[in-house]
Amino acid sequence: MKPTPFDYTAPATVGEAVALLADETREAKVMAGGQSLVPMLNMRLARPELLVDITRIPELGRVHVDEEGALRIGAAAGQARVAADTAVRDGWPLLAAAIGHIGHPQIRHRGTVCGSLAHHDPAAELPTVALALDARFVIAGVHGTRTVTAGEFFVATFSTAVEPDELLTEVVFPPPGAGHGWAFDELARRHGDFATVGVAVLLQRDPGAGTVRTARVVFCGAGPVPVRLSSAEDALIGTDAGEQALAAAARAVHAGLAPGGDVHATAEYRREGAAHLLVRACTTAWERCP
Repeated sequence: MKPTPFDYTAPATVGEAVALLADETREAKVMAGGQSLVPMLNMRLARPELLVDITRIPELGRVHVDEEGALRIGAAAGQARVAADTAVRDGWPLLAAAIGHIGHPQIRHRGTVCGSLAHHDPAAELPTVALALDARFVIAGVHGTRTVTAGEFFVATFSTAVEPDELLTEVVFPPPGAGHGWAFDELARRHGDFATVGVAVLLQRDPGAGTVRTARVVFCGAGPVPVRLSSAEDALIGTDAGEQALAAAARAVHAGLAPGGDVHATAEYRREGAAHLLVRACTTAWERCP
């Protein structure tokens, strides 16, 4: 199929882009990489009257570490570029690893990090990592900018805190904490397919006791938004992340995770897969703890 007719414009500033989005006389959609939007246009699942191309706004293409040590990724920065960035790989390896699970190289070279976050497919990798890493989202509107947390940003399936007249301009990842091990793993029918279920894990080792000081466990494909499972985290904290602790964490997944079922997998299959992935990811994350 072909998309319905639309107008196209490429503003040079964030202010111009936001003004176009705020124009109530016609429906507008933001385009950066087009990884998700172009297929939706071709299938006529989206029928905007105007496409607002943000790739010519210089500051939105930036990827840098600011003076406070936080990683800032602009809305037009591509996934492959972010994953290959040395600062990202050294300071935020969980993010780089998760990007490697997205589709195929051609998709990662077109798609943007912020585009995936704003699209918010609940099976996608980047929303899960954003919640695990306590990301913040900078959103611009005609009345100024606001910043929301990852917990506030993801509202429901394909729905975020960004209003139709607003633009997600950047995502900010806090400075990496000391002593963390990490892992990202997912279950998919084939590499490049959407995850049936996936998990991001961060473990911090207590150097004195040799036990888990803090834990973050977040699942994708387990609900309408990324799911942080505190019961699994509690099962790990204070332990040596050994066999008994991992078994307790797996039991927490079976008891506390409530994924849906669909044509791709039953709820029980997703729950069982999530428990298996958690054990494997926690083992890897603990081995990576300095």
